[in-house]
Amino acid sequence: MRERVVAVVVAWNRRDLLEQNLTGLAAQTRPLDAVVVIDNASTDDTAALAAAHPVVSEVVTLPRNTGGAGGFAAGIARAVTTHAADLVWIMDDDTVPTATALAELTSARARYPGHVTIAASRADWHDGREHPMNTPRPRLGASRADRARAALAGGYPVRSASFVSILVDADAIRRHGLPVADYFLWNDDFEYTTRLLRRGVGLYVPASRVYHLTKVFGSSDADPGPRFVNEVRNKAWLFTRSDALGPVDRTLYAASTLRRWARMLLRSDERAALAGYGRQGFAEARRAPRPT
Repeated sequence: MRERVVAVVVAWNRRDLLEQNLTGLAAQTRPLDAVVVIDNASTDDTAALAAAHPVVSEVVTLPRNTGGAGGFAAGIARAVTTHAADLVWIMDDDTVPTATALAELTSARARYPGHVTIAASRADWHDGREHPMNTPRPRLGASRADRARAALAGGYPVRSASFVSILVDADAIRRHGLPVADYFLWNDDFEYTTRLLRRGVGLYVPASRVYHLTKVFGSSDADPGPRFVNEVRNKAWLFTRSDALGPVDRTLYAASTLRRWARMLLRSDERAALAGYGRQGFAEARRAPRPT
């Protein structure tokens, strides 16, 4: 029996991008079984646009903006409990899937000789360059056998992925729960996917292509301004309060994070402000995130 695939799109005040996203979902060569749009308390006509689109099964308008983390938590829960998803396809409203994006993900899962927890698409910017913001982290220490199995599926093993087009097994969602809504934005996808993939199989499937239409092409090394509060708070929560990482992963990723923050500060034109946001993030991390 064919697995039910339910797409979850989180939207906030970007109705034109959402329209492109929904048009891409409607054009999939492997048709979706349902599409859930989470309207994060938009002030434009996002909800009306989504409700009128023929590919959309349900629009859920939240009473306040809960950020990407809260939106995806709500959407994933809805996909699994209301729409009986076997697989949940997750993306932002500025993601535009190519027509074969879902078919390539499901095909890779079928070819893999084992159970796949997450399959991730390649995300390109509008000019066709691979978007550095969304490149999955390879699984460190993957064995030759692990790499060979992933190669049979046309991919390679990964330890984490972004929420820009990942196909998630619903049984893993039931076992490990939802994204942490209090992250609001930044690192919510890193925490969630590493949690699901601590003992699960993650595949990067470059044949599955989507466009991530951000305003700027860049990586996470760029100065985020006030959002650095979220980056620091959420990373502190991840390293001290989440069970997503084992001791070795925790040490390696923490060291990598500190190096990246140092580069960010050196490149910033507003170092004092950025350092202040960092201090605020650490202060906020002293309280634990609330249960989703």
